[in-house]
Amino acid sequence: MLDLYHAVAGEEEEEEAVSRPVLTGLSTQSPPPGSVVSRADTVVSLVNMVEQDRDTSSPKPYWKEFRFDLAQVPVGESVTAAEFRIYKARGVSRHSNSTLHVSIYEIAAEHANRESDLFLLDAQQLRAGTEGWLVFDITAASSHWLVERKYNLGLRLYVETDNGLSVEPGSVGLLGRRGPRSKQPFMVTFFRASASPVRATRAAKAPRRRQPKKSNDLPHHNKLPGIFDDVHTADGRQVCRRHELYVSFQDLGWLDWVIAPQGYSAYYCEGECAFPLDSCMNATNHAILQSLVHLMKPEAVPKACCAPTKLSATSVLYYDSNNNVILKKHRNMVVKSCGCH
Repeated sequence: MLDLYHAVAGEEEEEEAVSRPVLTGLSTQSPPPGSVVSRADTVVSLVNMVEQDRDTSSPKPYWKEFRFDLAQVPVGESVTAAEFRIYKARGVSRHSNSTLHVSIYEIAAEHANRESDLFLLDAQQLRAGTEGWLVFDITAASSHWLVERKYNLGLRLYVETDNGLSVEPGSVGLLGRRGPRSKQPFMVTFFRASASPVRATRAAKAPRRRQPKKSNDLPHHNKLPGIFDDVHTADGRQVCRRHELYVSFQDLGWLDWVIAPQGYSAYYCEGECAFPLDSCMNATNHAILQSLVHLMKPEAVPKACCAPTKLSATSVLYYDSNNNVILKKHRNMVVKSCGCH
């Protein structure tokens, strides 16, 4: 999850999609590309689960089942991708030189007097001596469970050799809840909020003004420079622009549950929106008209206000109340540009 956070944070800094894989480490299968992470608003790592092995008195094949607690899954969001991750230790067994076929199924239905109905989600082929994280695509099951939580009957994992012999997963190094905490199975799900139509802000330009009459008391229109960080009004006041503001999560007392970052640059907008509103002030049509009316009736109508015109997201990695690790992309957190409204 920390690797995911760094990948997402890097994308936010570059402001462009990354096509390379975003995770590093011992995974034997390529993790989701950067585009999958870019499309997600929230990434949830689920660690709370119930694990069950096949009853040894039952006939083969061997299997292992995993059922995750979905109580913390966001409501009203759609699944863009989901993974099941299980650690494969090197292990020592009579199958050490074999090729293994590992399959993961969704348990579609359970029956008292016959075998459960299963739906194949993903499968991998690997050497028995492989060590690292195995990553399975379980997007179909996760989407199903999100629609109806009652259908969450869990996942079932099978291991077979090349000649079709069923193998007990633990005997070839697949670790379950009895393994070290850092190597226990978990589920990662990528969510995105349902899209709602948002009306784009209309770019406004100052209207062309007629030549003022001699009796006109409006101030003379002096063209302002294009770079407005150091621009001031006629009376010396600074025009609307972006200012530095760093928010420290340590100062807020949040570092006991926030993993990363320790803070971020939020910025804020401040400055004058004095007439005439030049193009460098990113003024809306409404702000231009409001400024004109303010000149005629300053006691009745205030000046236009300096406010953000473009905001971007920032991502936060944190623990929830059940110790699940959440990567959340919070939108509209960073001021990218300012203008008069």
